[in-house]
Amino acid sequence: MKFCNVIGHSELLASLRENVDKGRISHAQLIVGECGWGTMQVALAYLQYIHCPNRKDGDACGCCPSCVQIEQLAHPDVHFAFPIINPAKTPTSDSYIAEWRECVATNDAIFDEHDWYDTIEVGNSQGIIPQKEADNIIRKLSYKAFAGEHKTVVIWLPERMHTSAANALLKILEEPWDNTLFLLISEHPEELLTTITSRTQTINVGRIEPEELARYAVERLGATPERAAMAARVADGSVVTLRRVLADDATGAATDNFELFTRLMRLSFSNRHLELFDWAEQLASAGRESQKHFLEYALGLIRESYMLTAGMESVSHLWGAEREFCIKFAPYVGNHNVEALVAAMELAIRDIGQNGNARMVFIHFALSVSKLIAQRAQ
Repeated sequence: MKFCNVIGHSELLASLRENVDKGRISHAQLIVGECGWGTMQVALAYLQYIHCPNRKDGDACGCCPSCVQIEQLAHPDVHFAFPIINPAKTPTSDSYIAEWRECVATNDAIFDEHDWYDTIEVGNSQGIIPQKEADNIIRKLSYKAFAGEHKTVVIWLPERMHTSAANALLKILEEPWDNTLFLLISEHPEELLTTITSRTQTINVGRIEPEELARYAVERLGATPERAAMAARVADGSVVTLRRVLADDATGAATDNFELFTRLMRLSFSNRHLELFDWAEQLASAGRESQKHFLEYALGLIRESYMLTAGMESVSHLWGAEREFCIKFAPYVGNHNVEALVAAMELAIRDIGQNGNARMVFIHFALSVSKLIAQRAQ
């Protein structure tokens, strides 16, 4: 993964390039941002640039043995740790390295936790990074570097570390060995031990610009320019969400989500709480991926509706039935409730992602939305 292959983030990449060129490489760095925003792409391109002995024109050469090995995730001095399932049977990430390489390659190094679990076919289970993994990392770092100057460990979603694993790694973060580099790629750094975050340099990765997402959708996903622009707007900076929006269109899931959304809003406006319970039960019976897709879709329509309320129709990418509904619905989304609506949806996404009880999550969600939408009707 060269810098030129990363989607967006030109200013961030320039800063990372400058740090490497000037020898300012902190031994422990925390890359923060949603997985869909390209945090893994940034990390891999950064690593390739660090390890490449033939950098040229501000990028790795892409053809030396080091570059080839990193692109294949097979560099002897670069080690990966990530959440795994059933650590009693397969105690470290090494047992899943073939699946890890497949997941990274298949998804252009942009994927989330659910994509990873789908790759290893464990459904809705949630993985952990166990203490055995920490012991394995320390063992690997004790060896001399094979091919280059730095020995590197990439920990994906360190918030999934068991407390014992986090404590085991803390000492080496406090007193690092020479030429060791830790890259921690986190979506929720607030869940990490403060003693770990205080010993890392934070690199914030933001959302990918809609224009970059639309270009990716056309060039890599085969979308039409019109649909790519719409999907990029709904995706809110995330390649993961972009793919799912386009996939939902192809499978008809978008139509199902639209029907769920319109029903929720009409029941909310009418204060038909008993029917809201039925709505919540229906969604609770779906798979967690479908539930998350709906919430992301609904979040996109809420934002689009607010843009219409704010008089920004010229930059809206709605059309068809979605546009017709949102034009009528927009007056019920305004400054008085948009932040609370977005917060309710983001909370539900987080709870579902953490394997919360779906029935309880969606009952609470439906009642919260109903209260917020009904405010306008009173």
